[in-house]
Amino acid sequence: MMSDAPFDEQQPASADFGFRSVPRAEKATMVRQVFDSVAPKYDLMNDVMSLGLHRIWKRVFLNAIGPRPGDTLLDLAGGTGDIALGALRMGAGRVICTDINPSMLEVARARAVNAGQLRGLEFMVVDAEHIPLPDRSVEKISMAFGLRNCTDKDAVLREARRVLRPGGRFFCLEFSRLEVAALEKLYDVWSFQVLPRLGSRIAQDSESYRYLAESIRMFPDQEALATMMRGAGLERVGYRSLSGGIVAIHSGWRL
Repeated sequence: MMSDAPFDEQQPASADFGFRSVPRAEKATMVRQVFDSVAPKYDLMNDVMSLGLHRIWKRVFLNAIGPRPGDTLLDLAGGTGDIALGALRMGAGRVICTDINPSMLEVARARAVNAGQLRGLEFMVVDAEHIPLPDRSVEKISMAFGLRNCTDKDAVLREARRVLRPGGRFFCLEFSRLEVAALEKLYDVWSFQVLPRLGSRIAQDSESYRYLAESIRMFPDQEALATMMRGAGLERVGYRSLSGGIVAIHSGWRL
């Protein structure tokens, strides 16, 4: 059985920030600046960037999670609250919506107030690499479109396992590797030419959306992420690709 003790290893000096290599200690601040910039238009841009598909992906993701009244769901990198609010609507008893960016959580909180969905909902500013919860304290963890922005993805996965109760399950929805070769050229044009222009026009910020497109390409593919999850101690790891591999849902258990 894997220990809950902190994992200690020598970390590399640099980290990827899109296609750039930056000092490891600076990446988290740079990512926060990106999301501080895009927060006011984040939901609109998600619709534009994905042609509305992100709503379908998140619906499938929530169905996979299967929120239940007796469970505590920890939503990491919860952003503007799509997964947290969706889980409450589906019957979750308690949801902890977390994000490293206070500006994103402010949007999520405003959405919850407007929808009258505050019962059972908590908000916390949390770095997913250092989750301030006790060992074995939640039944389920969700993370949608957040893992690729973390500096130490392995640390996030180890932390997820640590705070899961035995029998608990971690779910990750993330951009992955396209599995339809015929679509690759069109996908590249959309990602690297269209999206930055849309970001400039709608959010007055092309560089942040260029980073988001680059971060997708730098993220591990379906099998590589599954291997990372197993390395963090999660078991019965599996995944399901959606929309030809544009995104994938991974899950793993703490047994």
